[in-house]
Amino acid sequence: MTEATKRRVLLVDDDRALVETLTDGLLDLGYEAIGATSSERALALLEEPFDVLVTDLRMPNTDGLALLGASKRSAPDRQVIVMTAYSAIDTAIESIRRGAYHYMTKPFKVDELALFIERAVSETQLRQETRSLRKAVRENLSLDNVIGSSGGMRDVCSLVRRVSDADIPVLILGETGTGKGLIARALHSEGKRTAHSFVTVSCAALPENLLETELFGHTKGAFTGATTHKRGLFEEATHGTIFLDEIGELPMSLQAKLLDVLERGVIRPVGSNKERAIDVRIIAATHRDLRARAKQGLFREDLLFRLDVISTEIPPLRHRTEDILPLACHFLEGARRKHPKTAVTRLGRAALDVMMSYSWPGNVRELEHVIERAVVLGTSSEVTVADLPDAIIHPARAACEFNRPVVALVEMQRKYASWAFEQMSGRKGATAEMLDIDPKTLTKLLGETPESERGKS
Repeated sequence: MTEATKRRVLLVDDDRALVETLTDGLLDLGYEAIGATSSERALALLEEPFDVLVTDLRMPNTDGLALLGASKRSAPDRQVIVMTAYSAIDTAIESIRRGAYHYMTKPFKVDELALFIERAVSETQLRQETRSLRKAVRENLSLDNVIGSSGGMRDVCSLVRRVSDADIPVLILGETGTGKGLIARALHSEGKRTAHSFVTVSCAALPENLLETELFGHTKGAFTGATTHKRGLFEEATHGTIFLDEIGELPMSLQAKLLDVLERGVIRPVGSNKERAIDVRIIAATHRDLRARAKQGLFREDLLFRLDVISTEIPPLRHRTEDILPLACHFLEGARRKHPKTAVTRLGRAALDVMMSYSWPGNVRELEHVIERAVVLGTSSEVTVADLPDAIIHPARAACEFNRPVVALVEMQRKYASWAFEQMSGRKGATAEMLDIDPKTLTKLLGETPESERGKS
C-alpha cells in the first residue's frame, strides 16, 4: 500500500491489549492506524479525517452505538465497522440498521479486518463517484443549462420551476430545433423524480408495430421472434419520466392506448392479458398544431385534452435575437472542447452581425451546427463571415405565393382596411391609427363617404 493510498483507521476499545495488537497489525500492513482506549478520547479524535472507524460496541460511558452516531454526524461518508462478542449479536444488528458498514465477532485476525476496511473504503468511493456523476448529470440537464435571457425563455423557465414537482402531464410546443428536449430534461431534473430514469421515445422514428412493443413491452411468444419477455419503456421509466417526443406523429391506434395509460395508470404488454400498474410522469412535445390535427381527424381530441393540462411554447430563435450571442458563445466553447486542435477562439463582429440578421429556420440546433462548422473549418483565431455557410451569408428570399387571382392594389388596400376595421371592433380612430393613415382615407377605403363631402352633389 503506497503513501498515496494509505488509509487512516481509528480503532476504539477499552481493552488496551486488543487495541495495541490491531494497531500494530494494521501498521505492518501499511495502514495509518491510531488507537483509543476510551470513548472520550475517541470522540475527540473523530473530528480528524479518518477513512474508517473500528469500534467496540460495549464500553463504559459512551458505547459503540453512540460513537457510530457521532461519526455519522461529523463525517457522513466515513464507514464504521463494529466489533462485538458473540453474545451481543442483537446489538451488532442494530448498529447495521443505524448505518454501520459491517460487524465482526471477536476474536478475528488482522488480515480479516484489513479486508473489510478495504471493502468499506471502496464502498465510500463508489458512493462519492455516484453522487458526483448524478450531480454532473443534474447540472447538465437542469435549468442552469438553458441558455437564454429573453422574455419568452424566462417565461418557459418560470413555468418549469413551478410545475417540475407536479405529477401531471406537460406538453411542450415549438418549432423543430428550439430545444424542446432540453426543457423536458430540465422538468425531470428539477423535480422530485430526478433520481430515477428519464426515458426518451421518438414517436416519429419507429414504425407502428415496433413502437407499440417499445412503449409497452411484449411477452414471450407474442409474435414471431419474441423469444423472451421484454420490458417496455414505460416500465423502464418507473418512478421517473417518459418523454414522448413528436407526439403528433403517434399512430391513432397507439393514441387510444396512451389515453388509457393517462386515465388509468396501467399498461398491457403485447401478447399479455394482464395489466400492470405504472408510476411514470409523462412529458410530450411536438412541432405540430395538435388542435388542427384533431380537427383533421389525425389526433384524438380526448388525448389532446389529457396531454394539454399544462403546456408551454418555446419561441423560435428569430423571435429572441437577444439570445443568439450567449447561445453562440456557449456553442463555441463546447465546439472548442470537442475539437481542441482548432485555431478558433472567438466570434468576429462581422460574423456575429450576419448571424444576428439571419432568421434561423432551424433554430437553436441550426445555430449550434453553424458554430461547430466554423470551429472545424476556421483557420484564424476569429470566426469570420467567410467561415459561415453561404445560405446564412446570402439567405434566399422566400417567394410570395398566392392562391388567388391577381387583383388591383387598391382592392387589396380596401380588403385589408376592412379586415383591420373588424379587428378593432369597428373603431375608426383606432383603426386609422393602427394603419398609420388619415381617418378620411380609411373612410374611403371602407367605401363610405366622408362627412365633409356629404351633400356636395
